[in-house]
Amino acid sequence: MGVRAIRGAITVEKDTREEVISATKLMLEEIIARNELAAEDIASMLFTTTEDVNSVFPAQAARLLEGEDWAYVPLMCMREIPVPGSLPMCVRVIMHVNTDKSAKEIQHVFLRDAVKLRPDLTNRS
Repeated sequence: MGVRAIRGAITVEKDTREEVISATKLMLEEIIARNELAAEDIASMLFTTTEDVNSVFPAQAARLLEGEDWAYVPLMCMREIPVPGSLPMCVRVIMHVNTDKSAKEIQHVFLRDAVKLRPDLTNRS
């Protein structure tokens, strides 16, 4: 079994605790479902937010996922580099998972306006 990284991103309309947690939880649930994951498969998750998202740590959304094993997944939040013209109001995650899947089998998840970040990965079948 090897380790693979799964990318995810989602945008929010407003920087409120409720919206950031809800959007991040939606993104994580979609990654988990598409890749058939359980908490024990996940080695770690790194979250970033754009400068305009600072109401809450998005990692808190992972603690709200069903099952007590999520308490043991290492999480960290960071600030995205503020590149001029980059996508605003965005939460990103890179999830390191233990899996036998090949890189081509991994399903990355880009939701809402974040589909603009990687249309090549979003439109895969």
